[in-house]
Amino acid sequence: MSERLETLKKARARMIEDRDGHAKVLAAPFDRDKAERARNKFIEIQMLIDALDRAISGEEVISRRG
Repeated sequence: MSERLETLKKARARMIEDRDGHAKVLAAPFDRDKAERARNKFIEIQMLIDALDRAISGEEVISRRG
């Protein structure tokens, strides 16, 4: 596995940990202020995870060719 691919996978794992923390806030008893911030961060992090998934897929294609 290339160093770049390994770095992307580590970044993805880290972002999933962060996202899980915000999901726990969303699952907890409702606190409007906390829930609103957690929802926004959850969405932001999920978009980043999606971008990392695309980057990982691209790197995997490159590594299969090379």
